[in-house]
This record gives sequence, structure tokens and C-alpha cells, in this order.
Amino acid sequence: MTETPGGATGQFALSSDLISELLTSMRLRGVRYRRVHVGPRFGLRFEAEPGRAYFHFLAVGSAVLRTEDGTLHELSAGNAVFMPHGESHQLLSGPDIPALGMDSFDAVPLSNAVSDVDACPSTEPTPSTILFTGSMEFDLGGMQGLSRLMPHVMLVDAGGKRYPGLLPILTSMRRELCSARVGFAGILARLAEVAAAMIVRGWIECGCDNTSGLVAALRDPRLARAILVLHRQPGHHWTVAELAAECNVSRSVFADRFHTTIGMPPLRYATELRMLLAGQWLAEDRSPIQSVARRLGYTSQAAFSRAYKRVTGLPPGASRDTPRSKAPDEGN
Repeated sequence: MTETPGGATGQFALSSDLISELLTSMRLRGVRYRRVHVGPRFGLRFEAEPGRAYFHFLAVGSAVLRTEDGTLHELSAGNAVFMPHGESHQLLSGPDIPALGMDSFDAVPLSNAVSDVDACPSTEPTPSTILFTGSMEFDLGGMQGLSRLMPHVMLVDAGGKRYPGLLPILTSMRRELCSARVGFAGILARLAEVAAAMIVRGWIECGCDNTSGLVAALRDPRLARAILVLHRQPGHHWTVAELAAECNVSRSVFADRFHTTIGMPPLRYATELRMLLAGQWLAEDRSPIQSVARRLGYTSQAAFSRAYKRVTGLPPGASRDTPRSKAPDEGN
């Protein structure tokens, strides 16, 4: 393996481990996809959906993306857009075209997660533009702090250096959209999930646009290994000395650098990470409280319950019906 531009081979391998850990924990839930056919003149409005992300793929034709602040982005066939913060926006055939809400169009179910919207006028037998759009709950698990650092709009040029390997995925999506073969809706949904994961990976591999906090820690070999073991072994109750040894630095140097970079002491980060994971397992996986306590290394359910309430303000049982806790991040 050759040396990479920002560091040695070992650092590159560690970075790859961290990215793999991130993508392993990534989940897209509550996904709603639409295949949309439109004519030469169209305007589609997508309302703000806090806590969710939008994904759009333009298979045929062209469009203009107008974001919430009025910024315009031109899209051509083969382009994709990922909007991790779920802000309101519009897809238009031109900048002066009025937009109608997506929910105002009739949708025909194609599968559990995919429906078909035919907004093409009867005078246009062949659609000028074909889109595959979707919204979903975007969850990075224990590294949810990264999602809040992502840009509001991630425009994807599949042929660019940031997204190697994405072009075949988007080409396959285009083929499925246009051919409509048996089972195409389910295949499209799965391809879209892979595309979203590759977009996130490309953003991380390119330095996360030089953001700070948690990202800075992931890029720092003196801290990255500690972050990795905390996420891989949340049930081990780490000491500062053990984490420092993982990073091959002194206890004092590790503790000071971790606090300075992340914005909180390492053991607080570890505790908040455990409670974040606990909330996910309780609310989404419906795991029994005793099972969650055992997975996180607590000797008794009572001890886990006390820790959980101290961090989240709620008893574990109540978390099944409440939003998840925020991920430990850079402290902002």
C-alpha cells in the first residue's frame, strides 16, 4: 500500500477503519421514495422535514435546485443531491417556474417504500424529466455528531474524484428507472441506500470540508484510535489510562488533547455514547432494559437505569416513546 497525501500508511488504515465503523452504524429509516415523471415545464416543492434527509437523483432531463436561501444549482442527467438536514427546497425546470408541493400529486404505490408520480401533461406522451426522490431518517448511530457537521446541500458529480465508484450505482439506478423491469422499485430503494452511504464516505475521505471538533479528532492519530475503540467496545468501561495507552501517548497529554478537540472529557464522551446507543436499542430495536444494561457492561439494571436517567433526564422505559438523545460531539 502506498503512502497517502496527508499521512503514513498506518494513519490511512486507521482512517479506513473509522469510516467503515461509521458506515456500519449508518441507518436509513422511514424511507419514502418516489419515481417522478414530469413534462418540459415543472415545479416541485419539498417541505422542510427536520430530522430527516432528502436524496434526489436526476435520471433523464435537467432541473434547477432552489434551496431555502434562494441559491440555484443546475442539475443534469446523472446528477444526485443529498441534503442531510432536510431543509425545504424546490426542483424546477427553470428558475421562474412556480412550484407545487409534492404531496399535491397523486402517488401510486409500487412497493412498500416506493410510489410513482406521473405529473407529465397529457399532451406530452413522453416525459422530459425522470426523477427518483426520497426522504428518510438519517442516522449515523454513535457518530451522529458528524451529520450535524455536513453541508446543507451535497451535489454529486459521480465522475468526480470525491465519489469514485458511485457512477456504476447511479447508472444502474437510471437503468432501473427507465426500464421499469419486474422488481425495479425494491432494487431502486437499495441502490439509493448504497448511493447515500458512498456520498457520506466521500465527504469524510475528503476531509469533511475541514470542519472541526469530532472530525478533527477522527483525523488525529493521537485521538482516532481511542474514538474507534470506544465505538467498537461501548460495553467496556474504559479508563483514561487505557484510552491513552491505545493512542500511545501519556495520560495527561491524551486527556488534555481530547478535551480541547472534542469539547468534553473522554469519560464523559464514553458515557454519553453508551446512553445514545442505549436509547437507540430501547426505542428502535425494542430491546429489554436488562439486555441493554448487560450489553453496555453494567452489573445491574438499577445501575444502568441510574446512569441513563442522569445523562438523558429520563428513565430507560420512557425513552421508547421519546426522541433519541443527541450524540456526543464537539460540544457546540
